[in-house]
Amino acid sequence: MQALLVRISLFASALGAISAFSALAQTPPAPPADTPRTAEVVAEVSNERTVIAVPSFATSSVQTVAGLRTDSLGRQIAEVISANLERSGLYQPIGPGGVRAITRAEVQAPRFADWQARNAENVVHGFVDAGSNGSLIVGCYLYDTALGSELVRKGFEIQPADWRRAAHKCADAIYSRLSGEAPFFDSRIAYIAESGPKGNRIKRLAIMDSDGGNHRFITNGQALAISPRFSPDYKKIVYVSYLNNRVRVFIYDVAAGTQKLVTESGNATFAPRWSPDGKQILYSMAVGGNTDIYRISADGGTPVRLTTAPGIDVGGSFSPDGRKIVFESDRSGSQQIYTMNIDGSDQRRISFGGGRYATPEWSPRGDLIAFTRMGGGEFRIGVMTPTGGGVRMLTNSWQDEAPTWSPNGRVLQFFRTTPGREGKSSIWQVDLTGVNLRRLPTPQDGSDPSWGPVLP
Repeated sequence: MQALLVRISLFASALGAISAFSALAQTPPAPPADTPRTAEVVAEVSNERTVIAVPSFATSSVQTVAGLRTDSLGRQIAEVISANLERSGLYQPIGPGGVRAITRAEVQAPRFADWQARNAENVVHGFVDAGSNGSLIVGCYLYDTALGSELVRKGFEIQPADWRRAAHKCADAIYSRLSGEAPFFDSRIAYIAESGPKGNRIKRLAIMDSDGGNHRFITNGQALAISPRFSPDYKKIVYVSYLNNRVRVFIYDVAAGTQKLVTESGNATFAPRWSPDGKQILYSMAVGGNTDIYRISADGGTPVRLTTAPGIDVGGSFSPDGRKIVFESDRSGSQQIYTMNIDGSDQRRISFGGGRYATPEWSPRGDLIAFTRMGGGEFRIGVMTPTGGGVRMLTNSWQDEAPTWSPNGRVLQFFRTTPGREGKSSIWQVDLTGVNLRRLPTPQDGSDPSWGPVLP
């Protein structure tokens, strides 16, 4: 899917009645990047969420573009925005099914008294119009109903197939303006779709939007696919394929639909991870009863062995600055979390709590490491600082594992397996408060999610 196009020059001619439309792509500035966030996350937890009205987006005239009616899209875009905001756990949106429709003239002239009467602190207005050459023009506005002021103004010219992305971008702008957090809705998830009996599961590589929309399968299930991870530029996915006793690490090009081999072996190989610059791949391989961590160029070549300790060392992930690696090892007698420099030096244990620790993943902010803690027959998701302090458990279920971070470092996705003979797995997410726990819709069982960065 091609990136959204923001083409301000076309808006003025296409919209006429809206003057100064060159401001449409501008959003009032968020707090400075160095503003502390940890305290904000805790402070935002409240039983009283901000009420935001999100009526259907208006249209100048009902037109059909690529088989899609502009009035129908107006409602669908509003529904996606409303669902995104509700899923964040911070807001209580009233979607288009719960409020009156607005006219095209109201988009820039809201009837604030109406929305105040609905106890809405904010209201989202927008429009969907047919553009040139089969495109769509989407405008999105956020208003403070008490002050009667505009807080966000965004505009996009898109291909019809990208209408969901316009909705996600609008929701991201609203979320960032009101919360002060970086966006995360316009992003994708790679994961493993599972089907079949527990002892003979078919595992296919699949991708979807962060809310489960635009789902598609990448592999056909003939080979076993595991451990997918999006590249930092979103163009590729690295994953492991098992077929006919051969283990291969592939890089799949999402746009081209092609893949290339990075490395292959007759030994068990797993957990490939990208370096922040996309030039290196970390993976683990078992040789002669010992499992170690290796680093290899994304173009292939000779791997570099980073660990040599007896036991099982499994690569976790790079720090955002690319200088360190967090990983798990049982060298102390049980699975624990360690860090090391990218050349394998200065290996240090950082987990010392009760139970075993596995699947560490560094936050894109660099301030936390997510992990799976195993003990008492349960697997739970938690976070700690890069030195092992500030341990917080976020879930409390039978078997939650393999956390992956949202692009803004506020939310974690993971997969949950149900007890019993069938062992069904599903994708879930929870924020750093541990309160906003939700399941993502997938057409089949799902495991091992990888959350990619925000799309350009």
